[in-house]
Amino acid sequence: MRLSLRYFLCVFLLQVLLFSCREAAREEKKNVEKNQSHLNVSKSNHTAQKSADQPATSSVKLPSGFVDVQAINPNIFIDLKYTGPDNFLKQRLYFSINKAYLQKDVAHRLSRVQQALEKKHPGYHLLIFDALRPVSVQQKMWDALDSIVPVERAKFVSNPKNRSLHNFGAAVDISIQDANGKLLDMGARFDDIRKIAYPNLEDSFLRAGLLSPQQLSNRLLLRKLMQGEGFRQLPTEWWHYNACSRNEAKVKYEVVLQEP
Repeated sequence: MRLSLRYFLCVFLLQVLLFSCREAAREEKKNVEKNQSHLNVSKSNHTAQKSADQPATSSVKLPSGFVDVQAINPNIFIDLKYTGPDNFLKQRLYFSINKAYLQKDVAHRLSRVQQALEKKHPGYHLLIFDALRPVSVQQKMWDALDSIVPVERAKFVSNPKNRSLHNFGAAVDISIQDANGKLLDMGARFDDIRKIAYPNLEDSFLRAGLLSPQQLSNRLLLRKLMQGEGFRQLPTEWWHYNACSRNEAKVKYEVVLQEP
């Protein structure tokens, strides 16, 4: 009788032990699955965030004739202001364009400007703020300045109905970066709508002490180099240069209406 009781007691304890082990295994499995689930969610969020932080794709389809300026001359640097919020609208305007695109012949002229700059100042680089700008983006800029009457507004942003040379890839917004990676001081920032940015008022600002001789010298360095390749400066923006007239562009080049 004692042997039989002892036997059943052992069997009972063994079953309890097995049951406890199975429950512990189930609980461990649940924890593993739960942790894996959190890991997958975290990984998904990380991937989504990484995707959001990545720059816009460079594989854009443009009309024939357009080229990436840096493919022509990698010593020309870019800081495209409308691919992020560092512009007068404080918002991103380009979502597929993340390179400076110009007409091929315009890009080659700009390349020669870079070569002349390097010869004069080794280690210096042209720095592009904007090149090709679709008409759709031009419209957003035009509308953003609707508090300014159209005649005055056109001094800063071309009326999209009339087209801008940016829309043809025949204009460039540009500055110079020195050998230490610092932008030359031009006395006014890019996209500055104040009159101190006007090239045609430089003498008066110089006399008033609001534009320094060095700032003017920096502007003249850029201007002479650009003019040497036939670029024409906008009278109200020290950074803006046209490769040709608007009528010439309409004959020679295809306008880009929307961002690819």
